[in-house]
Amino acid sequence: MKSPEAFKTISEVAKELDLPQHVLRFWETRFRQIKPLKRGGGRRYYRPDDVQLLKGIRHLLYAEGYTIKGVQRILKEQGNRFVMAAATGAPMPAATVAAPEIDANGGAAVQKQAVPVAQVASAVAASNAQSGDSRAQLQGVLTELLECKRLLDQVR
Repeated sequence: MKSPEAFKTISEVAKELDLPQHVLRFWETRFRQIKPLKRGGGRRYYRPDDVQLLKGIRHLLYAEGYTIKGVQRILKEQGNRFVMAAATGAPMPAATVAAPEIDANGGAAVQKQAVPVAQVASAVAASNAQSGDSRAQLQGVLTELLECKRLLDQVR
């Protein structure tokens, strides 16, 4: 068994992430932050941080529903560590989400002021603590957040 600090081949990383190797090669073209070492014959060797970043990208794309452009934006605005933390379950660094509003023509517009994600999470937690019907409230909040995300994706 390899040490956690050992470099991994593309086949080892693909197996660990349950992805085909060609997806990892494709992601290298879309995310400049992914830079495996290339040795003789073009063999790729991924560092532990590369693997963690790939896990975060995979989580954001597949579990959270972000687009490639969305993940690129997160990497640009929040950095690699933020994306790496996304897949670990560790507390993520403070992030902000733009709050949507509807303009006069009924279209989505993005407010200039961002709302900290931690603030949204604490508001949901406080709301749940006050009500015995927390599951229904949480479902309502989730529906609202998904609609906000949809509107933001349209603006982007």
